[in-house]
Order: sequence, then C-alpha cells, then structure tokens
Amino acid sequence: MNGYERRKQGKMEQIFHAAFELFNNYGFQKVSVNEIAQEARVSPMTIYNYFGTKEQLYIEMLINWMDKQLEQYETILQSDQPFPDKTKEIMLGEIRSLNIMADEFLRSSATELSELMVTMERYSEDKVMPFFMRFVALGKQEGYIHAHLTDEMAIIYFTMFKNELSRNWEASQTEASTHHVDQWIDLFFNGLSRSTVSKQ
Repeated sequence: MNGYERRKQGKMEQIFHAAFELFNNYGFQKVSVNEIAQEARVSPMTIYNYFGTKEQLYIEMLINWMDKQLEQYETILQSDQPFPDKTKEIMLGEIRSLNIMADEFLRSSATELSELMVTMERYSEDKVMPFFMRFVALGKQEGYIHAHLTDEMAIIYFTMFKNELSRNWEASQTEASTHHVDQWIDLFFNGLSRSTVSKQ
C-alpha cells in the first residue's frame, strides 16, 4: 500500500467511525453528510468521492463494522483458550452485534430495510457462514461438538442459543448476569443431562 492509499484508507476509517457513531445515536434519516464530514474532519466532497451517496456510505460502514467483528472472532478462534471459552466470547459478541443491528433495523425506512436485508444476506453467505463452518470444524476436532452432526445442524443449534440468550440479555455486566451466561454455555454443551448422548 503506497502513501496515497494509506491516507485514503485512514480517511475512510475516520468516516466510518464518525458515521457509525452518528447513525447509531440519531438514525440514518436524521444525520447529514455534512455532519458526518464535520465529525470525521474531512470535506463533504471527500465523502461523495469515496462513496457516492449517503446510502452507499451507510452500507459500506456496516460491512466495515461487521468485518471488524469477524476479525475479533477469528482472533478468538485462533487463541489458546479452551473451546467452551471461545464459544462464550463469540456468542457474547454476536449478542452485542444483534442488539446493535436490531436498533439499525428499527430506525430504517422500508426501502433502507430492504437494502439492509439484501446486504446482510449476502454478507452472511460470503463471510459469516465460512467462519462458522471453521468454528464447527474446530469444535468437532476437539471433541466438543458431536462428529455425527452435520455442520448445518450445529450452526442452527448455535444460532438458536444465541438468539434466545440475546432475547434475555441484560446489558449490565454484573456478576449475576455473567453467571447467567455461564449457565447458558453449560447448557449449550451439556444439555439438561450429563449423560453421554448415544450416536446413531
């Protein structure tokens, strides 16, 4: 990456950060390109040159944010932590992401919502699913996920727990809520019984 590309990437990161903060606080409709430019310390023309429209900036900002989430998950997955601890961290990260995305969807108009859905579906297929396939493969390799389960069923199981935990999530990181999450993770791996599940 040459000097120009580094400067451009640096400006884009400033814009993404400013746009995320403003959109997250006030919603897409109430934030102008001028306000984003002022917060990012760039000119409005720079934003139009890089993204074309506020709508395109919004989509690319979300993709940038989701890429960073996945990078964190990759770091967790490649760490030396036990697989259950990795699962807990990734699941908690997904819960926080779900809560943020839920706010984004609630603030969006019907047209924006349609575009968001298309973007999310494409992103899930291209990037999220390959990551979770690696997650399942590691779980099987280390003996925490039954080898006879299909990858699809293992991912459905993870998603089911993640969604239900998200529905009951308390934002405050108190000792009680942490214990609550630990119980969910224990249930995720062991079910209601400690007995070994027989393979078909």
